[in-house]
Amino acid sequence: MDETTVPTRGMRVSVRTRQDVVIADPELFLAAARQACRELNPDADEEAVAEEVRDVHDAVFTLLERHGGLAASLLEPQVLPRQDGLSAAGEIMRIVLDDPMPLKDYGCFLPEDPFALPPGA
Repeated sequence: MDETTVPTRGMRVSVRTRQDVVIADPELFLAAARQACRELNPDADEEAVAEEVRDVHDAVFTLLERHGGLAASLLEPQVLPRQDGLSAAGEIMRIVLDDPMPLKDYGCFLPEDPFALPPGA
């Protein structure tokens, strides 16, 4: 039988997420990210969008901002080929309760590995 954890006042909840994708079509990937940028910034012209989405990092952050994730849920049917030039390669999420030091407590200086699990997690 699984143990039940009751929420308590002051309980810290940390969600660690990993989403893996493979770029199947680089041009389609950048085009999808630039389209997402246009949707987020409807007043931006093509030059501004091209400047905003220049590389893989820009494209990934823009797609995350627009859609909230990259890897489609493994429980949902996938439409292939995807229209963003990506191929889902897995997704995992872990919930950690009462991490001794939440991210906000680090201020501007994050720990070396902010995804590391606390001892005993």
